Amino acid sequence: MAFVAGMAAFFVSCDKGFEEMNTNPNAVTEPVIESMFSTNILRTSGTDFESHRTNLIYAGAMIQHFASTTTYWSGDKYLFNDQYSGAFYVRAYPDQVKEIEQIIAEVQDNPEQINHYAITRIWRVFIYHRITDLYGDVPYSEAGKGYINQVYSPKYDKQSEIYPDMLQELEEAALALDATKASFGAADFIYNGDTAKWKKFAYSLMLRLGMRLTKVDPALAESYVKKAIAGGVMQSNDDLAKVPHTDGPEDINRNMVGRQLITQEIDAANLKGKANSKLSKTLVDFLKNNNDPRLPVIATLWQGNADESKLATSTAPALQKGLPNGYDATSIRTLIPTWGVTDSLPLYSEPNIHTVASSEAPTILQSYAEVELLLAEAALRGWESGSVVDHYNKGVTAAIQHMNLYPGVTIDAAATTAYLTAHPFVGGSMEQQMEQIHTQYWVATFLNSYEGYANWRRTGYPALTPTNYPGNETGGVIPRRLIYPQSEASVNSTQYNAAVQQQGPDLFLTRVWWDKQ
Repeated sequence: MAFVAGMAAFFVSCDKGFEEMNTNPNAVTEPVIESMFSTNILRTSGTDFESHRTNLIYAGAMIQHFASTTTYWSGDKYLFNDQYSGAFYVRAYPDQVKEIEQIIAEVQDNPEQINHYAITRIWRVFIYHRITDLYGDVPYSEAGKGYINQVYSPKYDKQSEIYPDMLQELEEAALALDATKASFGAADFIYNGDTAKWKKFAYSLMLRLGMRLTKVDPALAESYVKKAIAGGVMQSNDDLAKVPHTDGPEDINRNMVGRQLITQEIDAANLKGKANSKLSKTLVDFLKNNNDPRLPVIATLWQGNADESKLATSTAPALQKGLPNGYDATSIRTLIPTWGVTDSLPLYSEPNIHTVASSEAPTILQSYAEVELLLAEAALRGWESGSVVDHYNKGVTAAIQHMNLYPGVTIDAAATTAYLTAHPFVGGSMEQQMEQIHTQYWVATFLNSYEGYANWRRTGYPALTPTNYPGNETGGVIPRRLIYPQSEASVNSTQYNAAVQQQGPDLFLTRVWWDKQ
C-alpha cells in the first residue's frame, strides 16, 4: 500500500506543470477576431467560384451585361447547371456564414468590443441579403451554428421573416456604433475601422433593403427608407463600400471577377478575340448610342486586352460591338448569316481587363451612385423631401466619376456634365421616371450583377428582351431566382422539402417573397 501511495504521489507531483510544458507557445488558442474579419471580407467580396459562376455566368448574363456563344454560360440561355446555380449557396454557407457567426459569438458579450459587434452585425446582413435575394427562403436563424450550437440541419427561414430581421439588425447596429471606442482598425479592409462610415453603410444598406420591399410591403418599405434617410446615408464616392485589391501572389488578394475574366474567359493574348465572354449588345448599344464616357472604360476590342499599348485605338467607341444574347456558334447564323464566313467573334467587345476588370480593381459592394438613384425613387414616391432630378443627377454623376477608382482611368467632371446636358432627366409618368432611374442603376451595377439582377427583378428596368434558346428551363422568360444546390435535397432533406413546400417549386420561375408580380 505504501508503494501504491508513493507512486500516486509521484504521478501527482510529475503532473504539476505538465500541461504548460506540453502547450505549444506558438499555437493560437483563441480566435484572432481581426484576422477572421479580414478573411471574411475577402471571401465575401468573392472567390473564383461564386464570383465567376453566379455573378457573371448567371446574374450578369441574365440582365444582359454579358453574352456568350458557349452553352456553359447558363444565364445567357436560361439553362440549368447545378454547379453554377448552386455555386453561391455552397460557397457562402461554409465560408462567409460560418465565419461571421463565429465572430459574432466571440464579441457579442464583450462591452469593450461594442463596435466589433455592431460592424459584424452590419456585415452579417450584407452576407445574408445576397443569399436570400438569389434563392428566397434560406437558412438564416439557425445557419452557421453547427460549431456554436450543434445545429447541423438548419431550417429555411421565410424571406418574409428574414427581411424584417435584417432591417432591424441594421437599425440596432447603426445606433450601437460608438466613435469613442476601438473597432477593427486596419483589419477592416472596407473602412479601416471608421465607425462613421460604417454607420453610413448601415443606413445605405437599409435604404437598399427597404426599397426592395416596395411591391410586397409598401408600408414597411416606406418606414425603413425614411429611417435610413434620417440616419444618414452615403454622401459622396468617398463613402462607397468597396474592397481594395492587389495583384499579389495569393489569389485571395485579387479581384476575383477580374481574375476570372483575365485568365479563363478572355485570355486575350492566346484566344485573340475568340473568348467565351463578350459584352452584351444590350449594354454596349446603350452606352454607345448615348455617347456615354464609361464605354471606353468598360469595353475594348481584344487587341487592347492583349496589349495595353493598343487601348487608345481598341477602346474607340465607334468600334465597339456587343454580342447578342441567347445564341450559340451555330444558331447565331440565323441572326447573322455571315457569321463564320469571316472570323466574326474577334470583332465583338470584351470587358476591359486593364480597368474595370483588372485583378487590381476594387470590388464595389454598394456605391454612392446606387444610393442617390434609390433616393431619386424615394423622392418620386414622396418618401424623401429632395428633388427627383437632383438625386438622379447626383447618382449619374457619381456612377460616372467612380470609374476613376479603376486603374488608369480619368474621366473629368466636364465629361460628366456634358453627358447630363445631352441626356437630362425628362420626367413623365411614374413608370417613365422609374425607367430612367433604374436604367442608370443597371449600368451603375456593372460587375456587381448580384445587385443589378435583384434590382431588375423588383423594378423591371431596363426593359430587357428575353432570349429563347432551345431547351431552356423557362420557356423564354428571364429567371426570377436561382435553384438551390441539388445536394441540399439529400444532406438537409427535411428542411429542404419544407422550404419547397412553403416557397414553391425549386425552379427558376418561382419568385422570391419580395418579387411580387
